[in-house]
Order: sequence, then C-alpha cells, then structure tokens
Amino acid sequence: MAHFARLENNIVVDVHVVDNVNLLDENGIEQEQKGIDYLKSLWGDHTFLQCSYNSTIRKRYPGIGYSYDAVNDLFIAPQPYPSWVLNDNFDWEAPVAMPDLSVLGEREAYNWNEEIVNWELVKLPF
Repeated sequence: MAHFARLENNIVVDVHVVDNVNLLDENGIEQEQKGIDYLKSLWGDHTFLQCSYNSTIRKRYPGIGYSYDAVNDLFIAPQPYPSWVLNDNFDWEAPVAMPDLSVLGEREAYNWNEEIVNWELVKLPF
C-alpha cells in the first residue's frame, strides 16, 4: 500500500492509502504521479504528495497538521512548544538538553515544562 498526504497551503489535512496497483505505469513501475492522478480522480483537484509509513520518503510519515517544506522536500511535525527550535535535521529540539535518563527511578520521568523552559522530574502514577 502507498500513502499520500493531501495538502492545503502546505499543511497536511489528511492522509490517504492507495493500493500499489494504482501507481503502476505501463511497464509495471510505481510512479508517484500515477497515485496523484488516481486520488485526483476520486477527490478532485487537490495537492497530494506521496509519503512513507516507514519514513523512507520525505523524511517522516506526516499526520494532520504537519507542514510540507517544498525547498527540502520533507514533512515537518508541528512545533511542540514555542521555545523549541527546528534543528539542521528538521527535528524540533528543546532549548535545554534532556537530563540523563539513566539516573531515573523506576517510576520517574522527565516532562517538558514550557512555563519554566526546562525539563521537570515527574513521578509516574503506576
């Protein structure tokens, strides 16, 4: 199965699954454009881009709300917190590195706290 994101203003609004047979050209080779043409025949004149469930196409599998960077031909997840920045690998990065996880107790974890712009130790309820 192939996956295609439908975009509006370079924002993913949904993702469609297409049987690979609908991507095959006359030589039996998969072509992205064939999948796009197939989806347009069903949904009309929208912008569709192939994506990959295992993140081998366009960096990552997008969800609703992801943006498409046409210059770098990849999908970017929504910014998780206002203080986080997009790094050179197009991943969101906290302004403070996560503390060492090896020192955590059995029922402890770190959560990002945007109010203090830092990681916060929390006790897990289970």
